[in-house]
Amino acid sequence: MIEFARADQIAVATLAQPARGNALSESMVEDLIARISECIADGSTHTLVLNSTGSHFCTGFDLGTQPPPPQVAPESQAEGTRSLAATDGPLLWRFARIEHLLSLLWNAPLRTVAIAQGRTWGAGADLFAACDLRYATAQTEWRFPGAGFGLVLGTRRLASLVGQGRAMDWVAHGRRIDATNAMSAGFATGLLEDPIQWREHLPLLAVDRSTYAQLKAATRPDFNQADLAALVGSAALPGLADRLEKYKNSSKPRK
Repeated sequence: MIEFARADQIAVATLAQPARGNALSESMVEDLIARISECIADGSTHTLVLNSTGSHFCTGFDLGTQPPPPQVAPESQAEGTRSLAATDGPLLWRFARIEHLLSLLWNAPLRTVAIAQGRTWGAGADLFAACDLRYATAQTEWRFPGAGFGLVLGTRRLASLVGQGRAMDWVAHGRRIDATNAMSAGFATGLLEDPIQWREHLPLLAVDRSTYAQLKAATRPDFNQADLAALVGSAALPGLADRLEKYKNSSKPRK
């Protein structure tokens, strides 16, 4: 569920599924895409804020809505790949839509702001990284676990913020990033004592939306095609659903 409000040229999209850690379900991703597209189309909106309800910003990809494997007829069980492809396909589509969501945020011709607290993992960490201004609390923790099940998602955007070496270390080694490390790396813009009071910390824009969009385009690389290609290439190896299931059952955070 996404709550949406707009006032004084600022739009606020709130992830409001706290019982599931605000993990991104298929419907939440589509709703966010629609809301961001609305803000892009509305020239009067100069800032879009992403925040959340509950203890966590976003715990990643919602595994609870993964479609069940289809029934396989006995005569096709020996081949195996039909069931595998049918299961992998919907997952690949969902990850592709998340990549589209991230690209919209990264290239949006308006100011985008993330307000994070608690667990900001996986796709939630990627949402955070895709925004222009990135605020968090001292208790926020980030993880990028996608590589643990063979998925490459958003790594170029992360590297553009914290550097190639640090991004590689965080992703390849499953690091847990605390607020101190996020601030020293330039990943977090600032820390808030109370995420509800984000308006008090939001700087006034010194330029109009059109100028901001031009400044953003001039200073931010466009990774759209390269990121999508990396995602599809990593997910194309048969067995995505199986890898994701194994990761869900066996992976534990590592420092």
